[in-house]
Amino acid sequence: MILVTGGAGYIGSHTVRQLVDAGEKVVVLDNLCSGFRWAVPQGVELVVGDCGDTRLVRSVLEKYQVRSVIHFAAHLFVDESVEKPLKYYLNNTVGTTRLIETCGTYGVDHFIFSSTCAAYGLPRSNPVTELEITDPISPYGRSKLASEWVLRDLAHAKTFNMRSVILRYFNVAGARTDLGLGQGTVGARQLIKVAAETALGYHKSLKVFGTDYPTPDGTCIRDYIHVGDLADAHVLGLEYLRQGGDSDVFNCGYGTGTSVKEIVTIMKKVTGVDFPVEYADRRPGDATAIFADNRKIVAKLGWKPRFNDLELICKSTVDFEQILVAKRRQASVPTEQLEQARGSGAECR
Repeated sequence: MILVTGGAGYIGSHTVRQLVDAGEKVVVLDNLCSGFRWAVPQGVELVVGDCGDTRLVRSVLEKYQVRSVIHFAAHLFVDESVEKPLKYYLNNTVGTTRLIETCGTYGVDHFIFSSTCAAYGLPRSNPVTELEITDPISPYGRSKLASEWVLRDLAHAKTFNMRSVILRYFNVAGARTDLGLGQGTVGARQLIKVAAETALGYHKSLKVFGTDYPTPDGTCIRDYIHVGDLADAHVLGLEYLRQGGDSDVFNCGYGTGTSVKEIVTIMKKVTGVDFPVEYADRRPGDATAIFADNRKIVAKLGWKPRFNDLELICKSTVDFEQILVAKRRQASVPTEQLEQARGSGAECR
């Protein structure tokens, strides 16, 4: 049995669906602070609770005889982490460490950890390899890196037998091509998600921070990866560990940088909407450019991206956003709550 923490959330639910489609038995643990019951496939048990609750985790591991854990559950907004660092350290680091300890104690063999390219901070060069110095510039990045340290130190401890794969995500976007799953979080701040909302009229304008970076068009450059390809990486990581692979860390990105302005242009093209864009000053700490060197995950895990198409990524995001209206009505999410969460302007990284 596989335990997926945060399996009702955006990336977690996609991975759960991939596992189920592959015939795996899965149980989900999620506190539903940013996840949804409707995102968990029928037939998959959902345990509502916190992954830092040692007693609850112990009971789940014992009841379902869990041998592998894929850990997504985390807070993930960079700007919020600056305002509320303790929230991030307590959940992303302390909660994860408690989970790891409990898993090791109860005989879990394999652990897949959802990490981030924010661990690199401001990279010295691009594309970024896994050997790049890790020097995060936000509490979010530091809280994730600290959990990486726990796993990497335990990999060398003779008394600890659990092996792990750490996946450092770049910028995740898009929805399943059948539109059954996508980014449903109210108030999400990812660029492509917010651009889609703006095209649909949920925001008055799309706010872009910084137009004077030393890039071809003056805006930041990022590596955008489809959520389906990221879900594949988790399945492959688990198979790698099952086949005896050593604990390791892998970048998850396409290895191609795309600027903020280029994303705006693509979103306008696929929607046919020339939505307003508001340009603002840079924000402290934003890297000029960061994109992945993905040769390691391709070579060692056999990862083969299926959805490396920014038009597809943007179009699926918009199409799923429209489906979300019906899902939110079914969930009885008040309109005023949605508007408050979205705000009048959109921030993006």
